[in-house]
Amino acid sequence: MLVIPAIDLKDGQAVRLYKGDYQQQTIYSDHPEQLAETFEQAGAKMLHVVDLDGAKDGAAINLETIEKIRKHTSMKIELGGGIRNMKTVDLYLTQVGIDRVILGTAALQDQAFLKAALQKYGGERIVVGVDVKDGFVSTSGWLETSQTPYLDFIQYLESIGVRYIVATDISKDGTLTGPNFEMYDAIKKVSHIDFVVSGGIKDFANVKEVHDKGYYACIVGKAYYEKKIDLKETITCLQNESSPV
Repeated sequence: MLVIPAIDLKDGQAVRLYKGDYQQQTIYSDHPEQLAETFEQAGAKMLHVVDLDGAKDGAAINLETIEKIRKHTSMKIELGGGIRNMKTVDLYLTQVGIDRVILGTAALQDQAFLKAALQKYGGERIVVGVDVKDGFVSTSGWLETSQTPYLDFIQYLESIGVRYIVATDISKDGTLTGPNFEMYDAIKKVSHIDFVVSGGIKDFANVKEVHDKGYYACIVGKAYYEKKIDLKETITCLQNESSPV
């Protein structure tokens, strides 16, 4: 299992939202690139970065900050938020040097684009974010909810060659109330896709449960920033050295 620390970007700062609400944010750092260095020193192999402004507006809003982060760490980086056309995919994967991009809104609304991106870059570099609200896939920075059941969507993604998804229960994100393990167990039952547990991780015990269930990875965000979890200790204890990144 991989333990993946997260940096959410808004206006060039590292922030966390509460349940995806842009009006309920906490700023944690004016220098996200320094956070990335700290995470690498703790033993993280991969960093999860989200351009929150990009997710809302559909553009590479925090590009300059993302480039700084890339230059300050040798960790692999997966990046999501506002990636809705091939030009932006190419920008991040070939020019900025991001390792994986996460398609969210576009993966649901423009399936021809998703398939083209998979064909061009493969399932190792094209990840899909499955953001769930009341059992349905949410889009546009979590501001809109579709009529697509999340399990149906995940089965479809697997059928077209998606290898990795980041699955988030929006009602849990930023709450420190524990992940929605029922949702992840349901995914495991209907699919063989590797998924990243995202949203709600509150302590070491949560991460250990992800590990014990044999899931691929989990994201640690607010629990780190609020000092509920020792990232280095958690990685040392639970991250498998053989985990693929």
